Amino acid sequence: MAVQGTAWTAFAQAGDVHAVRLRDGAWTSPPAVLDQIMRDVYAVQEEMKAAGVWVFTAALHAADVSTVVRVKDGQPLITDGPFAEGKEHIGGFTIVEAPDLDAALAWGRKFAQATTLPIEVRPVREGGHR
Repeated sequence: MAVQGTAWTAFAQAGDVHAVRLRDGAWTSPPAVLDQIMRDVYAVQEEMKAAGVWVFTAALHAADVSTVVRVKDGQPLITDGPFAEGKEHIGGFTIVEAPDLDAALAWGRKFAQATTLPIEVRPVREGGHR
């Protein structure tokens, strides 16, 4: 299995679950350009479904609306904002089943072309799926 997502690589043996994460580089594209990107993304997702590899997709809200829970001095500390400062944050991910690394990377390439953003493909640990 493979996970598709964003910004967004390591892989395990055939039949394993992989993550592909889409990195959100704060898309600042004009609406017409963003609309085309989203049409291209949906087309890749439909291709995945037709190929029988798609498991699920999740889009995330912007990192600036996140909340982080840490333990400090034995007590939970809750703060607003992303875990780490950065220009790129995970914008979403898609889980797909792929027979091997090459197949998972092929889906990652298609998403990179569709989104024009970096794509990270990563295995999901054993027991982390269905």
